[in-house]
Amino acid sequence: MGKVVVVTSGKGGVGKTTSTAALGAALAQAGKKVVLIDFDVGLRNLDLVMGAERRVVFDLVNVVQGQAKLTQALIRDKRIASLYLLPASQTRDKDALTEEGVAEVIAPLKETFDYVLCDSPAGIERGAQLAMRFADDAVIVTNPEVSSVRDSDRIIGLLDSRTLKAERGESVTKHILVTRYDAARAARGDMLRIDDVLEILSTPLLGIIPESQAVLRASNLGSPVTLNEPGNAAARAYIEAARRLDGEHVPMALPTDKRGLLDRLLGRRAA
Repeated sequence: MGKVVVVTSGKGGVGKTTSTAALGAALAQAGKKVVLIDFDVGLRNLDLVMGAERRVVFDLVNVVQGQAKLTQALIRDKRIASLYLLPASQTRDKDALTEEGVAEVIAPLKETFDYVLCDSPAGIERGAQLAMRFADDAVIVTNPEVSSVRDSDRIIGLLDSRTLKAERGESVTKHILVTRYDAARAARGDMLRIDDVLEILSTPLLGIIPESQAVLRASNLGSPVTLNEPGNAAARAYIEAARRLDGEHVPMALPTDKRGLLDRLLGRRAA
């Protein structure tokens, strides 16, 4: 039986969709059978990040409403045979999804795949709650800034109260993934330190993804950064986070500022 993992956040723009793609691709590269589900109905983006936008024929809403079979809507990745995508609808709203319909999609996927990664819309409304409803694990993506961390704390509260596991008296296993971390800015006090984030959220750390243009480049090319630039620091951090998600013990290293002296001097002058 596979594991359902919701990738969620309270605040938009923290890198949730790119993280879903990067983690999913890393798990698939490690030999796991993985499906990514885009729950952001109306604002579909996961297909773009995965480079599959031209291959979308049927979507999650079509399957939920019985207009297509699940096998018709699943898109197999061209680069990794064990990686699949179930895209969201771009022309419907989130009210098109029902809890019963989502349950009927999740159940067979859990039987077929090792990991079902649900890319949640940001916030706490219906779409986000449906994305986390059937979760076994949750990856809460946050930037090291006060507003993002505060919103993540609200998401943790929902995971502890609105999921099926919570209703059964069980707990969703929660992990914090800090994205867009910059060691130099943290040292100057321009963003929260990792210790501050963990103290506020009191949740285990899955990974620290350093600020990197490679993530944006990969997204624009329709490829997860773990596939597009696997040697990049952000890609390596995602790969290590995926290994931790899979239960492997991987030591956590704090990303450091590796810019050259000239870059640091120019940055100081511009500050």
